[in-house]
Formats: sequence, structure tokens, C-alpha cells
Amino acid sequence: MIRASGTAGFQSPPATVASSRLTQAVAASLAVAALSLCLIVTLTVLSTKATMAMGLPV
Repeated sequence: MIRASGTAGFQSPPATVASSRLTQAVAASLAVAALSLCLIVTLTVLSTKATMAMGLPV
């Protein structure tokens, strides 16, 4: 089998897919989501510890 020249692999230069503004918006939304998740986990752990410290009423 003879391979045509220039067709193997990624020979063309990479094309810009998204603008830098869109990339920054996605990065900012991911940062906010990560911060929200950390806050939710922290509040869950603290409330669990507080509940366990109270003990069960008999």
C-alpha cells in the first residue's frame, strides 16, 4: 500500500476553536463550581460533627 504524502498524522496547523473570552468564562465558572463544592462539603462536615456532639435524646 502506498501512502500519499501529507495525509499521515496531524500535518495541518492547529485551528483556534474558542476565543480567549470564552475560555476565561469557562475557567471562571469551573472555579466558582469548585469553590461551591468545597463550601458544601465543609458545611456538611461541620453540621455532622455538631450533630454527633449533641448526642441522641433518650
